[in-house]
Amino acid sequence: MVSFRTTLDTHAVGLDVEDAARQARDLARAGAEANGVCTSPVVRSVFDRETGVTHLVPIPCGSTRESKCKACAEKARRLRMHQCREGWHRDDEPDLPPAPTAAPDEDEDDDEKEDEPAPERVTRSTRRRPDVPDLPTQKMSSGTLGRTFTDPRTGQTFRPSMFLTLTLGSYGDIGRRRRADGTWESTGVPANPRTYDYRKAALDALMFSRVVDRFMQNLRRCAGYTVQYFAAVEPQKRLAPHLHAAIRGTIPRAIVKQVAAATYFAAWWPPCTDADVVYGEHTEPPVWHEESANYLDPHTGEVLPTWKEATAQLQDPAHVVRLGKQVDIKGLLGGTPDSDHAVRYLCKYLTKSISGTYAAGDDDADTAARVAYDKHVDRLHAHVRVLPCGPDCANWLRYGVQPKNPTPGMKPGGCLSPAHDRENLGLGGRRVLVSRGWSGKTLTQHRADRAAVVRQALEAAGIEHDDADRLSTTQETSDGHARYVWREPEAGSYTYAAVITASLQEHLRRRGQYDAAKQALGLAPPGSTGPVDNRSATAATPAAHAA
Repeated sequence: MVSFRTTLDTHAVGLDVEDAARQARDLARAGAEANGVCTSPVVRSVFDRETGVTHLVPIPCGSTRESKCKACAEKARRLRMHQCREGWHRDDEPDLPPAPTAAPDEDEDDDEKEDEPAPERVTRSTRRRPDVPDLPTQKMSSGTLGRTFTDPRTGQTFRPSMFLTLTLGSYGDIGRRRRADGTWESTGVPANPRTYDYRKAALDALMFSRVVDRFMQNLRRCAGYTVQYFAAVEPQKRLAPHLHAAIRGTIPRAIVKQVAAATYFAAWWPPCTDADVVYGEHTEPPVWHEESANYLDPHTGEVLPTWKEATAQLQDPAHVVRLGKQVDIKGLLGGTPDSDHAVRYLCKYLTKSISGTYAAGDDDADTAARVAYDKHVDRLHAHVRVLPCGPDCANWLRYGVQPKNPTPGMKPGGCLSPAHDRENLGLGGRRVLVSRGWSGKTLTQHRADRAAVVRQALEAAGIEHDDADRLSTTQETSDGHARYVWREPEAGSYTYAAVITASLQEHLRRRGQYDAAKQALGLAPPGSTGPVDNRSATAATPAAHAA
């Protein structure tokens, strides 16, 4: 935690005040980005009741998108890489963290969810669709580690794991172009945008998380053990989402492909085609009636059909999501270069938005190609923006149906879910999906582990480190009151340049201490990748032994 009491002096002789302030901001930001320091911190004022001193404390923004803060996004990506490595090739059962009682932790899935019909489908048959193959059957065993294999010649035992990639089907032909080296590559843009099925692509993206959940449920039942996974959702260049997953243990390829072919998600929703639109962009929207807690037609005053009424007589689902035929499976052993490469590849695009994964970092100098790709994004977003993302989506008003659990302020085609944003293109939820039994720790615990590794190294080297609780609200004065009072800072009490400069100075000081500790303990040369990048604090470390 950084505290500072500095201000920026912009009254330099011969330099315009605004120019000086702007140059100071740019210089501070450039230095912070070069050294991995947050460039968009949240500043809080902390008053010390004992000394009467007020500290200004910048708190890292914690963004996972490099377009908002490159330093915090990269730090979050490395944390995910650490989490992936620690749970992938385990040979012992992890201790399961307690199941969440309210909202699930950001890095946990809902294990062992029953494949039951939703409440609005209680009277509908749950029989599997006749156009999909049956799931294979397998006797279940306890445990999450999977099978082991013994080499008959050496007697060595191996416990391989898997790297799995799932995709969605085709919506139309995608154009190709010849690269400078003579090979062909995909442009990501439909060869014929008029025939490309953007509506199906948008609905598949909006429901992708549901079909992934269903796949993992089915895989657990067919693998014979409680499969654990670390998965990342990202777009292909054509912008269709796909999934990379590290699977602990190994499953026969035929079983995995059979499960993928048999997995689907059927959305038993009211019809939502273009022909079903009732309240378009140029039509007066439904009005909220406070007494009945319903939406009414603005002209007739009639109550719009409720969600229960609109789904009571459905004969077919509004949409069915199926996984594509392309299923890539690779077996890997822990501690190998291929395994480490897979971890980096799995987390490669976590710092980018869905729409900016390929467009933002594209080296293509062809302006026409960039324009064509942007138009492809716009066409897909035009569908994602107005289609429903779930039963509670406000976009149902566009089709003359009240959303499930309606509330005041809803607008047709104006759902506030991030799934409808242009940067997300239907994938507004979690980009990383991790099962509860992956490592036995939450993401918060993994973050604390990495900080503990640094503290262990400093203590073992005899270097005094800062107390993490030095400005904590739990500290009290002699009269029993809280010593530190946190509040919003007063306007004009600091400048951006002062905040970033103080954060940068603190970062460099701590980095210098850690490099000195590593050098003293013989862990690594100064400035190189150290144990904080690759180890857990719960494992025995050289620093811990030296202490």
